[in-house]
Amino acid sequence: MKIIFAGTPEFAVPALTALIKAGHEIVMVLTQPDRPAGRGMQLKASPVKQVALQHQLTVFQPESLKPVEVQAQIDATQSDVMIVAAYGLIIPTSVLSMPKKGCYNIHASLLPRWRGAAPIHRAILAGDAETGVTIMEVVPALDAGDMVIKGHVPILATDTTQSLHDALSELGARLMVEAIETLAANGKVDATPQDPSLVTYAHKLDKSESTINWQLSAEALSRQVRAFNPFPVASSLFRGEVCKIWFATHRSGNGAPGEITALDKLISVGCGEGLLDIAEIQMPGGKRQTAQQFIQGQHVLLGEMFG
Repeated sequence: MKIIFAGTPEFAVPALTALIKAGHEIVMVLTQPDRPAGRGMQLKASPVKQVALQHQLTVFQPESLKPVEVQAQIDATQSDVMIVAAYGLIIPTSVLSMPKKGCYNIHASLLPRWRGAAPIHRAILAGDAETGVTIMEVVPALDAGDMVIKGHVPILATDTTQSLHDALSELGARLMVEAIETLAANGKVDATPQDPSLVTYAHKLDKSESTINWQLSAEALSRQVRAFNPFPVASSLFRGEVCKIWFATHRSGNGAPGEITALDKLISVGCGEGLLDIAEIQMPGGKRQTAQQFIQGQHVLLGEMFG
């Protein structure tokens, strides 16, 4: 298959790598323009571009896919199919119609649940028992295309957005290769429409959501901490400074909201209901630490307050 691959972040890398290994011809890699990054704010290539260059693939990085000359370059590839994985730019209908056998997207949720920008975060925050990947047809409406294939992943009490991201990225790569093999063999893939009555939206994260409210239950706060790892990281005041809480679990127990009730290998903090056991924490300007390192370094005392 002659494939245009459209993707930008680390999430898309396993899919590109898997399609290359499967022997398909990647005629163009669409990825976002290099962006400033790091302390020096020097331009940095996207993870997808870095992999594409390693394999000597043609890379195209327009700021927009709307200009006629940009669309002409895409059309000139005479592609069979376009694969989209967290590309990040709007793909006009005219571009979607260019590949002979259509356009397919890797979406990190079990559609129609969690259409939109932050499906992994929202699944953890909502307390979903599972999530997964949906390979779907790309249509102009947001994540509304017919579904080709799904894969399921349980959400464990220790899962963070990072751990699920990595698992779903690998799963998406495998499912996309499977879908493309079916497409190559049969000339088409079966697809099922989404049930509009089951649609939910995974709205983009707002940094204000990362602030911990100790009046909430420990279970809800554990989900918040894990959902916001690795970004933007849940936060709370401690001794008048904003510290980041990287990992925590919950259990039953009593304590005033924000009060440190136990100090051992974990920092146990009272909540509206139950206890939040903090395992990893970071003070401003400091390094990410285990709870034990933090307790010793900060000389933490029982009865001190978060928030």
